[in-house]
Amino acid sequence: MKVYADNAATTPMSKTAINEMLYHVENTYGNPSSLHAAGQQAAMALLKARQTIAEYLGCEPKEIIFTSGGSEADNQAIISAAKLGERKKKKHIISTAFEHHAVLHTLKRLEKEGFEVTYLDVHENGLISAEQVEKAIRPDTCLVTIMYANNEIGTIQPIGEIGAICKEKKVLFHTDAVQAAGHLHINVREQNIDLMSISAHKFHGPKGVGALYARKGVILTNLIEGGAQERGKRAGTENIPAIMSMAAAFKEACDNIDENAEKVLKMRNRLIDGLSEIPHSILNGDREKRLAGNFSMCFEGIEGESMLLYLDMEGVCASSGSACTSGSLDPSHVLLAIGRPHEIAHGSLRLSLSEYNTDEEIDHILKAVPEVVNRLRNMSPVWRDLKEGRKEYVIQ
Repeated sequence: MKVYADNAATTPMSKTAINEMLYHVENTYGNPSSLHAAGQQAAMALLKARQTIAEYLGCEPKEIIFTSGGSEADNQAIISAAKLGERKKKKHIISTAFEHHAVLHTLKRLEKEGFEVTYLDVHENGLISAEQVEKAIRPDTCLVTIMYANNEIGTIQPIGEIGAICKEKKVLFHTDAVQAAGHLHINVREQNIDLMSISAHKFHGPKGVGALYARKGVILTNLIEGGAQERGKRAGTENIPAIMSMAAAFKEACDNIDENAEKVLKMRNRLIDGLSEIPHSILNGDREKRLAGNFSMCFEGIEGESMLLYLDMEGVCASSGSACTSGSLDPSHVLLAIGRPHEIAHGSLRLSLSEYNTDEEIDHILKAVPEVVNRLRNMSPVWRDLKEGRKEYVIQ
């Protein structure tokens, strides 16, 4: 049996998204900046996509900027807010220690340019509090950037509470909602979000396309120069087939959020209950305040990379961390941020489900993972030392 359980890395495109893309590849080939009929047909399609996404986010269509994905949107949002702050001599930013690298690397770049960044500590359950944010805000704070839902352990932050504090303090608030969009109900107005990043391939849309929501009045800094596309904020001829496919996938996902979450939650809870029976294992992140499809656990005495290879041989596609760092042997910065020791963080497994998964596939995972963990432990000198008492268990 083949089981795809790495939906946090990317999702398979839905039939709806594929059909929408194919239609526009064939029929909507004009440049939306052109004045002729073919160009205006493309421009109307672009407007329709913008309206669809805006409707489900609770904003105006002109507040949506199409990008190449979440990383570009994160970069533009953070750099824009920093430049706005710099003009007012405000160069302090607040974030967390377990953001996606698209955020963390952008912040590191800004630190080299003289900005100061406060990285909030994350509790062991993978959550931060609005009170932490409020205490960290200073007179020179120009931006708070905190991810909506974590890409590795799935924990969901109190975005509405944080947004309310930022609005009260008159500080711009950005959230990386790449993992949350299409899976959680989001309303940028009600949650006082000023800037937000989303990416199509996380909700059964195509890769290489995403969007940045920027509240009216927030002046964006261009990352790409060359044309007047996207209200002059993102040069380059728009990829109409990909954008239309993204909008169709987003509508489909949002229309079925509750139904999909109910189905996926049952499967995920089966994984947590079943795999928690493996001795010396621990769930990463809060059990309840997490994405319905996210499962993340550490197993003592093994290496995550070996586990992934053996699971792949059993037909299970999984991950030991975020896809963007899957080629690295360094332990996950997310797991280190919630207090997991290096040797434990190395033995992590992330299984991320979608509504396309089945109960039969969960049965297969529940059989395969304990067998692989046992096989690896039997080969491990570290596990032998633990069993024979030469070392103490970290996970009891």
